[in-house]
Formats: sequence, C-alpha cells, structure tokens
Amino acid sequence: MDIRRRPPKPSLPHQQHQKPPLQPPSTAAAKASDALPIPLYVTNCIFFTLFFSVAYYLLDRWRDKIRTSTPLHVLTLYELAAILSLIASFIYLLGFFGIDFVQSFISRSSHDAWELENDDGQSFILDEDRNIHCPVPSLITSKPKSMDIPVTPLPLKDDEELVKSVVSGEIPSYSLESKLGDCFKAASIRREALQRLTGRSLQGLPLEGFDYESILGQCCEMPVGYVQIPVGIAGPLLLNGCEYLVPMATTEGCLVASANRGCKAIFASGGATSVLLRDGMTRAPVVRFASAKRATELKFFLEDPLNFDTLTVIFNKSSRFARLQGIQCAIAGKNLYIRFSCSTGDAMGMNMVSKGVQNVLDFLQNDFPDMDVIGISGNFCSDKKPAAVNWIEGRGKSVVCEAIINGEVVTKVLKTTVPSLVELNMLKNLTGSAVAGSLGGFNAHAANIVSAVFLATGQDPAQNVESSHCITMMEAVNDGEDLHVSVTMPSIEVGTVGGGTQLASQSACLNLLGVKGASKESPGSNSQLLASIVAGSVLAGELSLMSAIAAGQLVKSHMKYNRSSRDVTKLG
Repeated sequence: MDIRRRPPKPSLPHQQHQKPPLQPPSTAAAKASDALPIPLYVTNCIFFTLFFSVAYYLLDRWRDKIRTSTPLHVLTLYELAAILSLIASFIYLLGFFGIDFVQSFISRSSHDAWELENDDGQSFILDEDRNIHCPVPSLITSKPKSMDIPVTPLPLKDDEELVKSVVSGEIPSYSLESKLGDCFKAASIRREALQRLTGRSLQGLPLEGFDYESILGQCCEMPVGYVQIPVGIAGPLLLNGCEYLVPMATTEGCLVASANRGCKAIFASGGATSVLLRDGMTRAPVVRFASAKRATELKFFLEDPLNFDTLTVIFNKSSRFARLQGIQCAIAGKNLYIRFSCSTGDAMGMNMVSKGVQNVLDFLQNDFPDMDVIGISGNFCSDKKPAAVNWIEGRGKSVVCEAIINGEVVTKVLKTTVPSLVELNMLKNLTGSAVAGSLGGFNAHAANIVSAVFLATGQDPAQNVESSHCITMMEAVNDGEDLHVSVTMPSIEVGTVGGGTQLASQSACLNLLGVKGASKESPGSNSQLLASIVAGSVLAGELSLMSAIAAGQLVKSHMKYNRSSRDVTKLG
C-alpha cells in the first residue's frame, strides 16, 4: 500500500516573497552520499538482533557467575565487547524509536492526515485518530474498536461480488474481518456464502443484535450468527449469610424451577454454609529422556524443596497473579509428567499457568539439555476429562457446601421425609454410582446446575466435565428430625475475567451475582465466591431432585412442565 502526505497547506502571504531554494543541476557530478543506503528495515533488524543477542549472552554469563560465586565486575574481553555492543544498539534503538514517538505527538497536534492508496489505485484517508475516511462509497462502514487487527481495505465491490469471491475461494472466509474492517458485514457475507456452499438455509439462526467486535480475536472465529439460550433465575440462595439470585442458562424444562425450590428450602432453614478448601489451576507437561534413570533425576530435582524457591521465581514471572503452589511428578518409563499447580487470581487461569510452565521448561533446558518436551499438556493436568487426579488432588476451586434442612421444611416444601431422602441418597448416589464404576459422579445431577450457571456467566462449558465432580451426602440429625445435606466439589474451574466473561450478556449475569471482573481489594475473591455460589446452587438442585424422586414426582413434573402443549403446525 502506498502512503503519502497530503499536499502542504498554502503558504502565508509573507512567505510568498521568499525565493525557493536553489536546486542543484541535474548534470552535477555524483557525490559519495548519493550512494544507495542500506534499507531501513535491514538496519533495524541488525540492531534488534544485536541488542537481544548480547543481552541474552550477558544474562546467561551473569547467571553462571552467580552460581559459581564469581564477582560480577570481573569481565572477560568477550563480555566487555558485549556490553559495548549492548550500549551502542540501545542508543541506536532509543534514538530511532524515541524520535518517532515524539514526532507522532507533533503530527497529532498539527492535525495532519495521511492519504492511502491500495494496489488498485483506490484512495483512502487516515486521520490523526487512525480513522479511515473514504471519499467515495466504500465497504468500510466502520472500524474495529481497536487497531490491533490491521485493516486491509478491499477494492469497491458490492455484497454480491464479495459473496461470490468467498464462495470461489478468492477471498478466504477467515480474512473478511481484517479486509472489510466491519465485523457485522463480515459475518453477514460469510453467512450468505455458507448457505450457498452447503445449499442449506440458516434461517432461524439470529445474525443481528450481537456485538461481533466483542468476540474478535478472543472468543469465536468466523462467526455466522449466535445461539439464543434462555436465562432463568433461581433464588434467593442464602449462602454464608448473603442472598444471591442465581442466573441459569438452559433449555431443559423444570431445571430452574427445581433449583428454585431447593433454594426455598435452604432459605427457610436458615441458609447454607460453604468453605473453600483449595484454589489452584494445574498444567502438566510431558517430557522424555533417553533413559528412565535420567527422567528420575529430573523428578528428584523438581521435588527437592531446595529448588522450589528458584522454580517459583521463574514461574511467577509469567503474571502478576500467578503464584506457584506445588509440583507433583509421575513417571511412565522414561517419560516424566510434571503437574504444576498455581493460584491465578480472578482468572480461570489456563493460559496463565501454561505461560508459567513454559518459563520453567525453558529454565530446566539449561541444566537438562537432553530433555525433550513432548507437549505442554500431557493429560496429567487433567483438563476437560474425568480424571482421578482431579477428584483426589483437586483442580481450580475445591469447595464443600452444607445445610441443615428443618424436618418441617422437608415435609411441606420438598414433599417427602428425612428417612426417605437418606435412604435414596445411599442407594442411588453412593451405592448406585459405585456399581456403575462412576468417577466423581456420586450425585444426582450436579452437571445440570454447573452447566446452566457456566453458560450464563461465560465459563468454558467443556470444563463442566471435571467441574461437576461431586459427592452428595445426606444424614438425619437432631434425633432424626432434620436433614444434614452437603456437596463436596473438588474441581470447580471458574473465573470472572477473560474469555466469555467479557461478553455483554455474561457480564450482566456476573454483575447480578456481584462478582463481575477482578477484585481490586482481594485478588481472586470474586472467582472464589463464584465457585461457592456454584456449589450452593448444586446443593439446592440436589436437594430438590432427590426429593422429587423420593416422592415419586419426577416423571409427573417433567410431563407437566417439560413438554410443550402448543400445536407447532399452527405457529408461524
């Protein structure tokens, strides 16, 4: 793309009498300075490479000196040359980019505009705010909220030509956002091209009414619409002395009503109490050595308490909130699985812990150069899969939640008895799950509640797998008059920042619960509270469903509330 300045403004009257500077004759002898210079990008690459190379060399040498207790001021000839090269390259880069930075402010104050021309000769204007203005009608009707993704304007085409270009493969579907600069138009063009390619209609899948810029580069690629999921409210849930109205996104009838009945029973009995047991996200890379003996050497090195502080410093550099908590190793032959656990603030933390693990692996490569990193994740984490390690060791937030339900409430609200619930829980949730060989599934329907809350609050729905690990316990107390009920959930993986939590609908649901965004007073407390609310909601759901089964009302209620009586042939 050709970029050129607009013509300068006309000179002032007092400047018109000044003579233009004399131009040297074209036939003048060539000077030494007329030789073609090295391209600017080549010079920049050379100094960038020089700067980072010598910086890495010096850091590596200083680390070795610290290990061998050698004074840092004792320099070799190579080290002295490296320091001089570092200073010279730094001065060059500071001068080049510093001047450019200052000039950018000067150019803004003068309100200059740039005129851009694409390869087809079409002109565009980029003002001081980097807004694109088209002197003629163009496909660029809006610009992204940020200029992080470069906009490459397309030649003037109507929508029909764009659709044909996508269908033919001339324009890749994934590049529409960057080429058009309009996320909504990109989605509509892609949607029409998809319908023509498949020969099937997407009628019924909404397109309008969604902010596609909000998902650009972070939530979903190549969108063609969005799916509507109704959100219901269960509650109030009285948990640790506070009331919460819990948003649940679901298409299953009776689910919200059932959870709401459980909340009512808990509220009438004085509320529930939850306790956070652990808070740590995990990532477990797999590395391989030439022998099992060599793999065990790394295992002993990682498990040595004397090395933990060093590894913690290396790991924690990845984020302000990442704090390494522990390392657990498992060996399979000459392969070593290293399970790192760390706190991640209010983020769910998968990316955060992965960056920290990569830092440690890079550090270990110096002392174990024969270590072959097979994968950053070796499934010993374990993410999005049922696994005993999560059930036993925990992952994310580990929470236990309990309540004592008054016997009168059990009779009047839940329509059953305490002995019936205790017996059903033992035979269904405990014995029945054991007979089935269940892993973490000693409950009635924890996944139902977890999925609904996850969808409403922007969590990763795939992590419902391990987040739904739950054991439900019921016991008669107070001489058999009342019911003690609890749920223990060792791996609730939630966050209140990042991912889908930033979308408008999901952000609103988090705001309803009072856990939107990151906590400034106590980092991590918002996500921990959300995990406690999830556990409290599961407690309510377990209580209500078990009561419905004990009272023989499950089928009757689903037939009444979970089946539509409308004649769909008359809808239209």
